[in-house]
Amino acid sequence: MGNILAIVGRPNVGKSTFFNRLTGTRQAIVDPASGVTRDRHYGKSDWNGIEFSVIDTGGFVTGGEDEFEEAIRKQVQLAIEEADAIAFLVDVTEGPTPMDRDVAALIRRSGKNAFLVANKVDHSGLIAASAEFYNLGMGELHCISSINGFGTGDFLDEVVARFTKQDAEQEDDDTPALPRIAVVGRPNVGKSSFVNALLGDERNIVTSIAGTTRDSIHTRFKSFGFDILLIDTAGLRKKGKVFENIEFYSTMRSVRAIENSDVCFVIVDATVGFEAQDLNIFSLAEKNHKGIVIVVNKWDLVEKENNTHKDFELKIRQKIAPFTDVPIVFTSVLTKQRIFKALESAIKVFENRRNHIPTRVLNESLLPIFSDNPPPASKGKFPKIKYITQIKTPYPSFVFFCSLPQYVKDPYKRYAENQIRKLYEFEGAPMEIYFRQK
Repeated sequence: MGNILAIVGRPNVGKSTFFNRLTGTRQAIVDPASGVTRDRHYGKSDWNGIEFSVIDTGGFVTGGEDEFEEAIRKQVQLAIEEADAIAFLVDVTEGPTPMDRDVAALIRRSGKNAFLVANKVDHSGLIAASAEFYNLGMGELHCISSINGFGTGDFLDEVVARFTKQDAEQEDDDTPALPRIAVVGRPNVGKSSFVNALLGDERNIVTSIAGTTRDSIHTRFKSFGFDILLIDTAGLRKKGKVFENIEFYSTMRSVRAIENSDVCFVIVDATVGFEAQDLNIFSLAEKNHKGIVIVVNKWDLVEKENNTHKDFELKIRQKIAPFTDVPIVFTSVLTKQRIFKALESAIKVFENRRNHIPTRVLNESLLPIFSDNPPPASKGKFPKIKYITQIKTPYPSFVFFCSLPQYVKDPYKRYAENQIRKLYEFEGAPMEIYFRQK
């Protein structure tokens, strides 16, 4: 099960820098133009062997100064609802502000795992100055510097100590073997209708399972030869009083559902097209190594011409590149057209994700290909692949043992992945390729 750490706090306390330090990327600052939808606010982190997701709430606040406070308050409320732990960042150089006090009050009332983190403690002289934050009534204070890394290790020790306990509790789930299929997508793309079309008349054979997580609805679907758990994020927005940034909201909801799934239906609205936020949700599933089926819904509402279907599919594949080996199913929930085709695709992807190729077979089929097309020389060095094996992970992972692995570049890794996909059935399953010294 996934663990989620949300970074909250008012503007300019260093949330993005802290996010970059935890996730090992510099994307949020260095290159705002490329990859904005993919990497800006969500990342994976790992500490002492425990993997968790990090969400930076900072980049989602837009608008003038007067709109800031309301937007931040709503985001903090949502983060409190969705995350397993909260890092509440404050700025030691400015001291506690009224907005800090408001955020602290919200977090205290929630009773959530929350950590008060004084940032910008860039030298030991500032540790004493941080003491005034104890007035916020948040308990222990963690002094860190996002810039130079001071204190982040001790802080993460505390965070993952809370996470491990949760993992232990979640292992006694009574239905681990059924494929868990999440229905995700932007608001209003037809997620509810898709789930209802599936469950429709079969309500009597469907049993709701009390949420294995607080906030996604797990429904067992046992009919037409299928036996799966549907994780539905659709009906979860009916909060009445919540009018937050939609992108932030759908990302937070999707992260939780995706992390608890094996395969994701990424639902897309055919009348709108495959947009930046669709790509964002697709990328969340890909980063989490979950199986993916893209479901283009409302296809009955699109004006058809000769090649409409092929053109639409091509546009999606161009946007999701380089991971294009994904089934795309065109459906209409109104007519139930190809609904079960989507389910069949999801089961196939579930099996593909668990597909394991014996080492002998891999080497016999792939080594000749890679000896004919070895990695290109880099700085006069010629890497040579000697041996390939698939390692035991919940998703497909391959290790290429070779000489000089540090000279094998990303384009060749993609080439290697494509060769594996050509020979073996891994459609819809994200893959990891590692080059190691032999």
